[in-house]
Amino acid sequence: MSKTGPLSKKLHVKTYGCQMNVYDSARMADVMAPYGYAASDRADGADLVILNTCHIREKATEKVYSELGRLRVMKEEAAKEGRRMLIAVAGCVAQAEGEEIVRRAPVVDMVFGPQTYHRLPELVTRALGRETGRGGWRGAGVVDTDFPAEDKFDHLPEESRTQGAAAFLSIQEGCDKFCTFCVVPYTRGAEFSRPAAAVVAEARRLVAGGALEITLLGQNVNAYHGEGPDGRDWGLGRLIRALAEIDGLARLRYTTSHPRDMDDDLIAAHGEVPALMPYLHLPVQSGSDRILDTMNRGHTADDYRRIVDRLRDARPDLALSSDFIVGFPGESDRDFADTLRLVREVGFAQAYSFKYSARAGTPAASVADQLSEAEKSDRLEALQQILNAQQRAFNEAAVGSVQPVLFERRGNRPGQLVGRGPWMQSIHAEAPERLLGAIVGVAVDLGGANSLSGHVVTVETAGRVDPVAPSPQPPPAERVPA
Repeated sequence: MSKTGPLSKKLHVKTYGCQMNVYDSARMADVMAPYGYAASDRADGADLVILNTCHIREKATEKVYSELGRLRVMKEEAAKEGRRMLIAVAGCVAQAEGEEIVRRAPVVDMVFGPQTYHRLPELVTRALGRETGRGGWRGAGVVDTDFPAEDKFDHLPEESRTQGAAAFLSIQEGCDKFCTFCVVPYTRGAEFSRPAAAVVAEARRLVAGGALEITLLGQNVNAYHGEGPDGRDWGLGRLIRALAEIDGLARLRYTTSHPRDMDDDLIAAHGEVPALMPYLHLPVQSGSDRILDTMNRGHTADDYRRIVDRLRDARPDLALSSDFIVGFPGESDRDFADTLRLVREVGFAQAYSFKYSARAGTPAASVADQLSEAEKSDRLEALQQILNAQQRAFNEAAVGSVQPVLFERRGNRPGQLVGRGPWMQSIHAEAPERLLGAIVGVAVDLGGANSLSGHVVTVETAGRVDPVAPSPQPPPAERVPA
């Protein structure tokens, strides 16, 4: 496939799931731009449609096939008009399903996994070379779900055309933990960390393109161990310190972390690096030691509590979010009660909670002691009542504070902008559009269940606003009862 000058074709990427998929989708657009493909927010009329899929959530595969049914109609219409529309399935569902996708859905021209999208121009060339027939396709689709020996990041364009004030940057991929409920080791492969110099160079390009905030991404991002310029492995704490030295970079975040990889240097960085925001997503999954062992998490509930205590010693205003799975195979009433106890004791600003659902090929899927859907639903409702109350209390505690808000998008009302404060809360305020992409001081007037609202108090000194933190952990007497 030869490179072209002007962008004459349309590329639509629909992204499912995690922030890493958001990053990957943006890089797919970067890969195809030199070949004349311009990003489009519509599938209708696109020359190439990519579904960048996620395999974590329940019924992920079914959602993909449902979407392919809708795209089939568009592809048939394009063929009637004499246009060729290519359809690709990428990401973790593609990695897990492979040839099965093109068998079940012949409308698909290409299937490729998370490690091979740098080969996208070659795959498009091969797909365009397939014989077409009535309906616009014929024969087997192009499938590439290898785990190549070469580093895909070495083959991606250096320049990114999809930058903004808040940017994602993948620094680590894959997982060696093998939690019994998780498909990531099978779809993303073994843990791999990018060299520190390459990460810093990409971060500099993002900042040069207007990024004020960068979120470092990885399946186990705090397991980062990339080679440093000195030839030694750098941990995430050392990398964060290097990135914080980039002129113009105001904020750093990272996700998703594993408790087993919260080392001393990273914990210290939370208290020593002002650019590292006081918000951490640290999944625990369960408060029961027995269930954590069955999950193969490699830590106990008290291990998690001790890590949280150390983090809050280093950064007293730190806010936590987490992941929880309820109804894991064999979970007893006592196990679930242990989870509720941990939630009350730790206190979370936000959390994601789900009913356990089996993933084909994972050890937990074959366990006989599966809970009923009704029991899982009851437990999820009980857990979410506490988590939602904690989130609302955290948001209400922000009222009266002044927070530096990075405005990222327009709000639902005319004249309204929406951004994020240091603690990841979504904050709405009336503000002129010229403040999009700027960090602005906002006084918080109202705290709701899922967001805050306020008014702009300073622009000139926005980068130096000293935020007043909401309490990340209410004292025991104020904690929400079960």
